[in-house]
Amino acid sequence: MSTGKQSGAPGPFSEEEVAQVTQGPAGDPELEDVDAATIDAPEIETPFEKIVARAKRLTDNQVRNVLESVLFVAPEALSVDQLFEATGIDRERVLKGLEALQGERREGLAGVVVHEVAGGWQLRTAPESAEFVRRFLKVKPQRLTRAALETLAIIAYRQPVTRPEIEDIRGVDSGAVLKALLDRRLIKIVGKKEEVGRPILYGTTKEFLEFFALKDLNALPTLREFHELTEEHQEIVEREAPKPVAGLVSDLADPAFKEKLEAEEKASEAALEQLEQAIHQADVTSKAADKVLNPPAPPVDPAAAASPANGASGTQGAPDTSAPTGAP
Repeated sequence: MSTGKQSGAPGPFSEEEVAQVTQGPAGDPELEDVDAATIDAPEIETPFEKIVARAKRLTDNQVRNVLESVLFVAPEALSVDQLFEATGIDRERVLKGLEALQGERREGLAGVVVHEVAGGWQLRTAPESAEFVRRFLKVKPQRLTRAALETLAIIAYRQPVTRPEIEDIRGVDSGAVLKALLDRRLIKIVGKKEEVGRPILYGTTKEFLEFFALKDLNALPTLREFHELTEEHQEIVEREAPKPVAGLVSDLADPAFKEKLEAEEKASEAALEQLEQAIHQADVTSKAADKVLNPPAPPVDPAAAASPANGASGTQGAPDTSAPTGAP
């Protein structure tokens, strides 16, 4: 038989020999009626009492390791009660272990971080590693359109809210956006409003909290916090903003533009000061003119006011026109 050293030459084994090797025992007629042996051992669940007794002997480091392992395999965020039922570790020790684990696995120190989201705890990829993980998994980042964000924000802050109320705020039809948010399980139907027509009420879901890494709805930023952006967030806003806004920000950062604004501000202050001086001068002139046009009355002589003649005539201060005594 040829050794098959040359290119295209047959191999060292014939097709029949290869078939006999690869066919396996299933081709043996003597084994066709034989039942296969059980390889997997029967599942025997450890009683919960034994789990609790074993958990009491765990050290603090072992508790953290157990919690980390359970969170690693969990498909969603786990609450303290769920972790207790899974591990038998006392709830107080579970909470302390989670807080310690969160301190060890936080952003900037680990590639996998512990987050408290949706009323539970979850292992998540660190934000600085997200781009590389997405590239490896070949998944696109989940993004929401502006319309979806607007609608979702209204529902998050005003829930439960109806579709007419949402459309009254947005000013446009929101039916398609609501359907898309329902399909992505970011919102849900929570009931019907007790009014004419019984419109459907919408609210956010647990998936909404997980999507935005929120502990609960109280973790939503307030409207005041939107106006108190940190320097880092301001850089993000400037980078992500449309060109007109970005140009305005760059204009404000231009030293020449800043000097121009300061000069205009000084000119405005000078004009305001001149206006105040003019108003003050006009007030002084008005008071002087009033004194000239309306002089004060002369003081009354007390002796003349008390004379009998004046008292008899009933006219105070009038000159005495009667003839002197002894006149011809």
